[in-house]
Amino acid sequence: MKKRSEKQQDLDKLKTELAKVSTVILSTFQGITVENDTKLRRAVQAAGGKYKVVKNTLAERAGHGTPAEGLLKNLSGTNSIAYTDADPVALAKALTKVAKDVPAFQFKAGVVEGRVISIAEIQQLANLPSKEELISKIMFLLNAPATRIATALNALPRNLAVTVSEAVKANKFSS
Repeated sequence: MKKRSEKQQDLDKLKTELAKVSTVILSTFQGITVENDTKLRRAVQAAGGKYKVVKNTLAERAGHGTPAEGLLKNLSGTNSIAYTDADPVALAKALTKVAKDVPAFQFKAGVVEGRVISIAEIQQLANLPSKEELISKIMFLLNAPATRIATALNALPRNLAVTVSEAVKANKFSS
């Protein structure tokens, strides 16, 4: 059993982490196997997040004064939280994939950028393109006009040469 000082350290550490994050997703894990729990933890870690099973009173105390305060009040049942200060879409995608594979893992609610979101909004968040995909699309869109200009500029000499060649064949330059 943990000593009071160890519990206080856990509380302080969680409170510090929750104060820094932009996204917190509350879920229930009752009935999840150790194997699936390990997969879940690895998926969250790969998405740049952290996952913790929390006691309700600890979560409520740690959430006090943080963006997750509203989410972590008056909890009941078995709860876990996944949180990140990185890409909320990546975390939502990782958790949604696990939720599809493991029926025992279910969302309750979440907080993204200080706003409480519902289970449906977590699903919508998971369907968004990732940050890397968006950057790739933007780069493609920014590069497309430059590519078209370069193609058009390269075509000018070729088109001029073809036009002059056709004109010579048709004796358009005879005096």
